[in-house]
Amino acid sequence: MILLPAVDVRDGKAVRLRQGDFDQETVYADDPLEAARSFVEAGARFLHVVDLDGARQGEPVNLHHVEKIASMLDVPVELGGGLRSIASIRRALAAGASRVVLGTAAFTDPDLLDEALSAFTSRILVGVDVRGGMVSVAGWTRETQVSGEEAIRQMQSQGATRFVYTNVDRDGMLDGPDLDEVRRVSETVRGRFLYSGGIGSIDDLRALRQLRLVNLAGIISGKALYEGRFGVREAREALES
Repeated sequence: MILLPAVDVRDGKAVRLRQGDFDQETVYADDPLEAARSFVEAGARFLHVVDLDGARQGEPVNLHHVEKIASMLDVPVELGGGLRSIASIRRALAAGASRVVLGTAAFTDPDLLDEALSAFTSRILVGVDVRGGMVSVAGWTRETQVSGEEAIRQMQSQGATRFVYTNVDRDGMLDGPDLDEVRRVSETVRGRFLYSGGIGSIDDLRALRQLRLVNLAGIISGKALYEGRFGVREAREALES
């Protein structure tokens, strides 16, 4: 499994939200590039960037930050947030994103997902953000009546094979992942997936590794890294050993 440090961008700063709540924000760096650089210098080999402004507005807002990160740091960058048209996906890739995460659009616009998978194939991941067991969309402001597992099955029927699964209720809480939930997701995903939500300690990473899920490709962590619960190299060792 790989570690993907998270750089969430809002109002030009690197921040973290608590349970996806924009009113519960902590600023960790005034410049997202510096946050990203600190992770890479500590040994990160991948980065997960989220355009929080774009997630709420439905259109990318922070691509200039993505371009700076991608051009100045020699690691692959995946980007999510506000990517709801083929044009916005193209702009994100042109800005330097190695791959992009489609969240809201994957559920609200099946034709767009079909087109994106056809045009960009392995560069498309589907983001499944779950709150209270149901998929949450539009910057975590609206819950659907679709469970995470049901959504994954639906997207797989359209050809999606790569997913980012986030437990929004646990996100930013540092209370650990729901291991039973991760197992259920693994049983549903026929391709590969990344998990995010609640990572708070090195033991959480070891517990995920010890599940021995062959399709769990990586773990996204933000707050625990920013707050020094563990370091990048320590986390990599826990996941890769």
